[in-house]
Amino acid sequence: MKTPKLRREFLKKIADADQIIQLFTLLPDVSFFIKDRDGRFVALNRLACEFCGVTTEHEALGKNDWDLFPPSRVPDYLADDRAVMETGQPVLNRLEPSPHRAGSPQLIITNKVPLRDNRGEIVGVAGFSRRVAQVRYAASVLHKLAGAVEYLHKHFAEPLDSGQIAKMSGLSVSQFERTFRKALGTSPRQYLVRIRLDHASRRLAESDDTVAALALECGFYDQSHFSKAFTAHMGMSPSRYREEHRQPAPA
Repeated sequence: MKTPKLRREFLKKIADADQIIQLFTLLPDVSFFIKDRDGRFVALNRLACEFCGVTTEHEALGKNDWDLFPPSRVPDYLADDRAVMETGQPVLNRLEPSPHRAGSPQLIITNKVPLRDNRGEIVGVAGFSRRVAQVRYAASVLHKLAGAVEYLHKHFAEPLDSGQIAKMSGLSVSQFERTFRKALGTSPRQYLVRIRLDHASRRLAESDDTVAALALECGFYDQSHFSKAFTAHMGMSPSRYREEHRQPAPA
């Protein structure tokens, strides 16, 4: 039995989703939330309440981003939510300023995924954020670093030019790489490889393109280079990953 099918069959037996959501209240370093299609909060854990500037979950339920966050931050958050719900594609490892107050120099990494009902219709979005290692920089530096990360996500298939990205960020190459590693715990090159592999894993599950074609599409030199990196990161070959995560064609 395929792992996704096993998971689906088991989750059908669970009577109340709150049993799972309650686990997130025990995570002190992760902000977890769920929003409905209209952008209203329907679940939050403790750190999410802190980010929203409220004391309890009850205070935030039914409210939206405009009610809780600095106005300068809201358009970007809503754009992410719309993209996730309209395309069905997740937002992965988005680097951005902490939402709980304007001008905060703290970075967070955010992930968002679409939530579907029994018919497969997207009804909301779930997400979690975690603070980047407790490192504080000037707000201007964080803004430049976030722009570099955004660039890597948009241009992941292109060769990495550290000099170009550092210049775009207003930093020297050594300053950029040092700041990047200190904030994200990895080098720009390693981070880019992870973006490529995340994209490749989705394409393996969704498409019938050959592994060689996907390797080039995702920015790897060739199939051998891609297969080695993928196996090291995922613990299995691209072909095996495709077999285990193949998404059924729509009826």
